[in-house]
Amino acid sequence: MSGEGPRGWGLPLYADVLDATAVGPGSSVLDLGCGTGLFARAAADRGACVTGIDIDPVAIALAAADVPEGTFAVRTAQDPPLGPFDVVAAVQLLMHVADPVAVLAAAARSGEVVVATVWGREQECDVRLFGEALAPWLGPQRPASPPVTDPDRLRGMAERAGLVVVRLDEVTCPFEYADEEELLGPLFESGLGRAVGRRAGPVALRRAVLQRLAPRRTAAGGYRLLNLFRVLVARAA
Repeated sequence: MSGEGPRGWGLPLYADVLDATAVGPGSSVLDLGCGTGLFARAAADRGACVTGIDIDPVAIALAAADVPEGTFAVRTAQDPPLGPFDVVAAVQLLMHVADPVAVLAAAARSGEVVVATVWGREQECDVRLFGEALAPWLGPQRPASPPVTDPDRLRGMAERAGLVVVRLDEVTCPFEYADEEELLGPLFESGLGRAVGRRAGPVALRRAVLQRLAPRRTAAGGYRLLNLFRVLVARAA
């Protein structure tokens, strides 16, 4: 699943991460794979001293502009600054790295507390409905090994990284779309959406998605998708 969603969708997730790790004024937080700084901004708003790293220099520039009181650098999550930091956060990162265990082990070397978030299982997230709508044009999918989103695998990876799991929370984040155009726009702009649109035609694609998501339509004509996320909090063994 993509980490993209409507503006502001991550606020409940960020709040749970910060609450679970007791981040407050003066806390030092390292944000691994910080992207454009959305989580870093939430941590800084609580008075934390934030450092963020990401491999994308464009994202780092945007994060530095949005969180001018923070420190940001182009760097890989497997080679973080040593700190030590009070909290090292990998928010929606583990699904996008080749070796999640190595990232978690590196995080443990940099901070006292490590926190990581992932999507819930596919059936726990309404965004799966987009994939179900596109399925007739995608062909058969290969069986996959248990994803990072599986809670048992997530816990096991943390333990292999030398961490002791303190808690594993569940957070539901609503994805709110004001209307059909807001719902469909990101899909049609994505590589997958464009590819399916070429095969099926934009009219058929639009019809398929709206039909599949009809149960999630609100009385005001918008759409509300509920997606579960997991928040793992751990300490070095």
